[in-house]
Amino acid sequence: MTNTLTLSGIHAIKHHFVLPLDHSLPEGKKITVFVRELVSPEHVNSTLPYLVFFQGGPGFGAVRPAANSGWIKRALQEFRVLLLDQRGTGLSSPINFLSLNHLAPSEQAEYLSHFRADNIIKDAEVIRQQFTGGSKWSILGQSFGGFCVLKYLNDAPQGVEEAYITGGIPSLTRPADEVYQATYKRVLAKNQDFFSRFPDAQQLVKQLARYITDNEVRIATGERLTVEMLQLLGINIGMEQGPESVYYLLEQALIDTEQGMQVNPLFLAHFCQLLDFNTNPIFALLHESIYCQQNASQWAAQRVRHQYDEFNYDQHKPFLFTGEMVYPWFFEQFTNLKPLKHAAHLIAEKADWPMLYDIDKLIKNQVPVAAAIYSEDMFVEMSYSLETAAQINNLKYWLTSEYEHNGIRMDGEHILDKLIALNRSKILR
Repeated sequence: MTNTLTLSGIHAIKHHFVLPLDHSLPEGKKITVFVRELVSPEHVNSTLPYLVFFQGGPGFGAVRPAANSGWIKRALQEFRVLLLDQRGTGLSSPINFLSLNHLAPSEQAEYLSHFRADNIIKDAEVIRQQFTGGSKWSILGQSFGGFCVLKYLNDAPQGVEEAYITGGIPSLTRPADEVYQATYKRVLAKNQDFFSRFPDAQQLVKQLARYITDNEVRIATGERLTVEMLQLLGINIGMEQGPESVYYLLEQALIDTEQGMQVNPLFLAHFCQLLDFNTNPIFALLHESIYCQQNASQWAAQRVRHQYDEFNYDQHKPFLFTGEMVYPWFFEQFTNLKPLKHAAHLIAEKADWPMLYDIDKLIKNQVPVAAAIYSEDMFVEMSYSLETAAQINNLKYWLTSEYEHNGIRMDGEHILDKLIALNRSKILR
């Protein structure tokens, strides 16, 4: 099914594909995968190559463009852009507690096991055949989307003309424990930066933490606000403009009223807008599994946290935010995750995840790859990215301290332009 509409300065076409849940069982259960095709008005009748975008996450639908700007504007100069809602996200048979409530926990866990990068790439390959008739296309991945790009180069390089990665080169071999050991150190550094930039932020957040410890406070989605939840705002301090958003929120958190100090309703509403765990459950369910290759995560972030006592709240210690780590208590405190608690534990115990990467294949890669590596990235360890870059043939990278993890969202036109030039060996300025 397709239909066409006009966005702000962009011609858009909707595509829906019915694909197997398990590609090894093509006649088995089906899911729908959604793709939004974008083309600039002047190229509507032109034959252009395709560029497929793999969104970060896991568990987030592709960007919904509101204007012809950023990396999309640059891409539309020479490509038709395909925004892929990865399976389980956006309009692609979305996963949530409602869509899974007819399944037992063991069935939910088995179902969810088909939503990692390996099957996202299998979906893309089927879609490529339908779009191009077998011709190659180019691919761009941000964050977890970059993990998908490497999986594509590993599994189906014959389908790729050029590859681009921003903020998303993973280790090919390191388990989740090693990833989180590096991540906690990065988050500590970001906390230091944050509290140095905003000298009164420590006082503000400690006052709020004491208040919600002593009083029952409910956020806009109904859950009781806990200190552990408050710490999760730290996922934003690793983003461009994220520290400002967190600070301004803290500034408005507590207000004086005739009944005494209370939490500002504005804070309770905006707090929910800065966290996606209720609305995008795949992130919590599968985040650790993106690092698993024939081993179980066993709640790696929670286990590694025991090595970093600084993150355990105590009113007599400095308050610290956490990052994108996922903890088992999510499935006890977030309303929309509670029904998936048993499945989440089964996924954390799953030890038979297939291998994701074959280094011998990637050493021989022939697809031109250009990657932006952000030296200050809180989410993807720079040293691991450089380690991987050295293991992949034909990969060129641009190492920069100019951007945080979401640089492509802030200055995407420049970043993609630079990567295209890098991939095509043009002189960079």
